[in-house]
Amino acid sequence: MSVLVVGLSHRSAPVAVLERTAVTGDGLAKLLNEVHDHAHVGEAAIVSTCNRVEVYAVVDKFHGGVSGISELLSLHSGIPLDDLSRYLYVHYEDRAIQHAFSVACGLDSMVVGEGQILGQIRQAFRLAQEHGTLGRELHDVLQQALRVGKRAHHETGIDKAGASLVSVGLDVAAAHLGPLDGVRALVMGAGSMSGLAVATLSRAGAREIVVANRTFERAERLAGSVPTPARAVELAEADAELAAADLVVSCIGANGLMISADRLVAQGVGSDGRRRFFLDLALPHDVDPAVRRLPGVALAGLDDLRTAQEAAEAIGPEAIEAVRRIVCDEVAVFLGAARAAAVAPTVVALRSKAADVVEAELARLTGRLPDLDDRARKEITHTVRRVVDKLLHAPTVRVKELALAPGGDTYADALRELFDLDPKAPEAVAVADMRSAATSVGEVLPGGPGGSSPQRGADLSSPPGGADGGPGESRGAEL
Repeated sequence: MSVLVVGLSHRSAPVAVLERTAVTGDGLAKLLNEVHDHAHVGEAAIVSTCNRVEVYAVVDKFHGGVSGISELLSLHSGIPLDDLSRYLYVHYEDRAIQHAFSVACGLDSMVVGEGQILGQIRQAFRLAQEHGTLGRELHDVLQQALRVGKRAHHETGIDKAGASLVSVGLDVAAAHLGPLDGVRALVMGAGSMSGLAVATLSRAGAREIVVANRTFERAERLAGSVPTPARAVELAEADAELAAADLVVSCIGANGLMISADRLVAQGVGSDGRRRFFLDLALPHDVDPAVRRLPGVALAGLDDLRTAQEAAEAIGPEAIEAVRRIVCDEVAVFLGAARAAAVAPTVVALRSKAADVVEAELARLTGRLPDLDDRARKEITHTVRRVVDKLLHAPTVRVKELALAPGGDTYADALRELFDLDPKAPEAVAVADMRSAATSVGEVLPGGPGGSSPQRGADLSSPPGGADGGPGESRGAEL
């Protein structure tokens, strides 16, 4: 079984496609379970943000896993598979691990270095855990990805260099409205992106912040979390607030537009001579693009923010390079440990067989020499066991060392052949190992194996290295 990633993001697909593939709530749980139920999938987790949908899976066949997951993404998005495939990327084995670690560090985010993606990986972990689709391999991959992300942020400060998408959006708003101190702001939604928007606006000196949400209690909690004068309203009662606001930040991501041009015109927006700015951080979009045609009104969505970020990239190249080195080092350590762990059951099975042979021979000796005194018997037993241990020491140590390199699992296969080990013996050891570790899945909050990966645009008809066969609201994280 090998780790596979199939997905699309702002790097591979336009916002219009990401909008159609966005999956949240019950739809996300449904897709997760369908992926897990696929014949070639043993484990599954889905990282879903405004900028990416990525399926992480443990599969027994490369082709079967890629085709099955791609078809499910096509069905859930309503985009024909031939069209969707142009935007999908695939990472397999070693490259899947490298991709997971890079994503957790923020290297693959729209705003390089942003730290919110760590929260979304945690959400993906928890959802997979709740639905029973998380096994030992993905547990370890996702948990380690979070640890690597935290290490990168702590050691390089890349999360401080990389502003959040909210900050980038508010910088664009300030370019239209002027300094944000003294503005009246309306934040629609009460998820984590909305929370970040409220906190950022408060620090910027907003005169008043209104939080509108379907669940009034959540809006009230968010409004009460900042020192700036803030209040909560029901989402259905937001029309008057739309008219009063200078700045509107929408993070709902519902099916269908939340703010139409007609709705604004009915509230006098565009006819009162005021300048207004709408920041649409949702996917699917909340704000009708037609609002741009209203006098004095400007709108920025995800496409605009991508352009703004690329034009004003402020991440130091040294920090990015330092994070890349961390990812490279961590991938090597993780894969080495995984390969060593994969060989361990064979080593245990070999030593177990040797111990059985020793005990059988000592029992036969007892039958042939019943009058042997205890002292001699103990000395013979000790000598035989020591001889066997010495004979096995070099090959077992060496096979563990060789296992750290790519293809090292072939040495375990050689041991099984040379010593005629029962093929089920190592498997039994591995299963026992997994059962003993399974309890940690429920106890350790999250923060694999080897090969290479076809990238976006690669020919997915043949596996790398011949490996086949043989959000209600904008989820508030990476965005």
